[in-house]
This record gives sequence, structure tokens and C-alpha cells, in this order.
Amino acid sequence: MYASPSPPRPAARRPRAVAAALALLLPLLTAVPAHAADEDPPPRAFGAHCRVITEDSEVTGVCHNPYPEPDQVRLHLRCAAWWDLDTDGPAREIGPARTVKLTGRCWQAVDTAWVSHAR
Repeated sequence: MYASPSPPRPAARRPRAVAAALALLLPLLTAVPAHAADEDPPPRAFGAHCRVITEDSEVTGVCHNPYPEPDQVRLHLRCAAWWDLDTDGPAREIGPARTVKLTGRCWQAVDTAWVSHAR
């Protein structure tokens, strides 16, 4: 009778399977992501570092700009009493490596105070 060849042993099939898997996966692992070439560079760091100190009804903002581009900062106050006027201070430009002091006050008590930035 005619004898059929025995199937290859599992150990003999393993190298071929590994080679086939590598041949399929290697291009995927080494390819540069398509979105990486189209992305814009990350934005440059910007904005002075500010501290806001509230003492009773007076607010002081101290801002330092460590970056090479100027920053315009404003101090904003929201007063606690409904009849007290909220204020938005004038814009002050901070050059590179400069520090400015911003001040403001409410008649009675300060509810919130913050500093805004603009280029």
C-alpha cells in the first residue's frame, strides 16, 4: 500500500511560524506613525508665573516672566458684597526675566482674585 508522509513535527513548524509572524509584524513595528509627520511642533512655553496674595480687602499679585517672549497680565477682583464694584486692572507688560506687582482692593472683602495672561 501507498504510505502517506507523516506530518511535520511541531518543533519543525515553529521556526516557520515565527518567521512568518516577524515578516508580517516587522513593517508595522518600524513604520513611522502617519500623524507624527503631519503634527505641528509643540507650542512654546508662555505665561508669567503669578502669586495672588489676599489680605482683608487688599489683593497683591506678583508675576515673574521666565520666558523670552513678553506677557501681558491683568489683575481681576470679584468683591464679596453685591454693592461693591468688581474690578479688572489695567494690562501690564512683563518682559523676559522681569517681575511686576499688581494691586487692587475691594471696600469690604474680596471674594475671588486672579491674573489673566495675553500675548
